[in-house]
Amino acid sequence: MFLPRRAFLLALMLVAATLTATAQTPDHPGPLRVAIVGLEHGHVAGFLHNLQNFNDVQLVGVEDPDPALLAKYQKEYGWPDFMLFHSEAAMIEKTHPQAVLVYTSIAGHRPAIEIAAEHNTSVMVEKPLTISLADARAIRATAEAHHIHVLVNYETTWYASNREAYEQSEHGAIGPLRRIVVHDGHEGPAEIHVQPEFLKWLTDPEKNGAGAMYDFGCYGADLVTWLMHGQRPLTVTAVANHDKPNIYPHVDDDATIVLQYPNAQAVLQASWNWPFSRKDMEVYGATGYAITIDQTRMRIRHHGESAERPETAPPLPDMEKDSLSYLAAVITGKITPKGDLTSLDTNMVVMQILDAARESVRTGKTIHLTEAP
Repeated sequence: MFLPRRAFLLALMLVAATLTATAQTPDHPGPLRVAIVGLEHGHVAGFLHNLQNFNDVQLVGVEDPDPALLAKYQKEYGWPDFMLFHSEAAMIEKTHPQAVLVYTSIAGHRPAIEIAAEHNTSVMVEKPLTISLADARAIRATAEAHHIHVLVNYETTWYASNREAYEQSEHGAIGPLRRIVVHDGHEGPAEIHVQPEFLKWLTDPEKNGAGAMYDFGCYGADLVTWLMHGQRPLTVTAVANHDKPNIYPHVDDDATIVLQYPNAQAVLQASWNWPFSRKDMEVYGATGYAITIDQTRMRIRHHGESAERPETAPPLPDMEKDSLSYLAAVITGKITPKGDLTSLDTNMVVMQILDAARESVRTGKTIHLTEAP
């Protein structure tokens, strides 16, 4: 049977990777074996596109309960039938991945992690970690009991500009932190025409946790928690709007979350109502500031300088430049995920913030955080 050129090349890559895997040695461990759980999260398309640039990562299986969704992606990427599954457990038992990458709804993260844990398989999920602090605590208990890694992938983790803003703070170039403002979002998932299976659960509070508040508020909560070295805020105050109820009748489409710390304040602006897509941050210290523009460009001003100056952030280290490089480094023990943007401990605080923000909107009150997540 004739295969399209792309599918033929993918098949050759699969055979080559399989042969390489059988010849693994301690000095040459072979490619990282990963499997996909779920295809309903639109970010999976970007992952699959980027995967073609990684010779040291082998996709060994794909699972989704929806035959039509599996068929859609199989046609696009030319996957052989033996790679496709309708059961996560069956896929792991058959393909023995070193990690699974979860692209389900946010509500699907906890059950996917629990199944992977039963097979002692580490997990990377798309942001945020889950839909509630209670679920996050259950996930942490599962990870600790089965000694697996649970990591959370945010696009902004791989922005060199964010790392440089962190370094400006960490090395005292802008003085003690006083204010952080994070802007995240776009015109709206319906407006930018995300995949129908993606839009369906994004606008369902039972599957997404909330609307824009969870979809984009998590980015800011993650960055601020990292900048604050894992410290949880004293209080969380949030407001949410339904500016487009005809499009998003069940979830918020705009949210502002204010975090109070002993000597600093953070404002997270998450919206499906921006005129343009944005993921940028302002970090103000007592003596200067660092403002990110995009993945690499920044504006910086230090004490004694008469004006701000543009700067291009230096590249991230190779092991931390993207989610797959980072995942491989964690699985092989080259990186210990502790206190960074992707780690479980950081994302426990993120979930505490998001949980409190949702409660603040529900009650109209400021929520005081009096215990650890």
